[in-house]
Amino acid sequence: MQTISENPAARIHIEPGFAWDGQDAYLFDIDGTLLRNRDRVHFESFASSVQRVTGFEITLGGILLHGNTDTAILREACRQAKMPAGVLEQCLDAILEAMRNSVAERRQELDPLLLPGVEDVLRHLAQKGALLGVASGNLEAIGWIKIERAGLREWFRFGGFSDHFPIRGELIAHAAWKARELAGPQGTSEATVCVVGDTPRDIEAAHANLLPVIAVATGRCSFDELLKLRPEACVSSLADLLAMGKGRP
Repeated sequence: MQTISENPAARIHIEPGFAWDGQDAYLFDIDGTLLRNRDRVHFESFASSVQRVTGFEITLGGILLHGNTDTAILREACRQAKMPAGVLEQCLDAILEAMRNSVAERRQELDPLLLPGVEDVLRHLAQKGALLGVASGNLEAIGWIKIERAGLREWFRFGGFSDHFPIRGELIAHAAWKARELAGPQGTSEATVCVVGDTPRDIEAAHANLLPVIAVATGRCSFDELLKLRPEACVSSLADLLAMGKGRP
């Protein structure tokens, strides 16, 4: 697995008192946080699946994709194509299943590129006893295929995905509940849960659930754009976080 080089202009901001590597559980976004997609397999699954199931043609042009969820993107694209709401609701499950099957059938075409420091940070947190999970706007089957293709599956014990959660805040809430359930009975554990993501929506969803967040500027948003939303930690990359923030309180 190829890994792109570290950011030469490393930047890091950690709020006083926030132990970035001292949380009990972490919820990692996938696209833009763990990896970058060098293919269009997932992207193309939306239009091909809608056309196959309904006959309607959709485009993702004009739709904000980063930080969004597959289910929300699909709904917006269908509205944009003026598909009757009744048709979408009747065919939604079949479209989602067609998307899962499309990506699964083309899994060998997936070409993920690990972002800087990903494996080192995952190893560091695991060695400290943290519970590692995924919280992604991808559909579950698609998210795990990406993780597996990137060679990262061994690190993650659970995940939260968008199959039933078009709103990212609800997805994060569900994933945090699962993290606490694994850390203690019936989700009643007082385990601390931290979100790791690369978009403003990751920060907003984390804070809506009263969770701290590590924002990484490895997606489409700059360090300064993310920092404006006051994440507990903001870094140019996970590699820079590990190199510059290790052991900081």
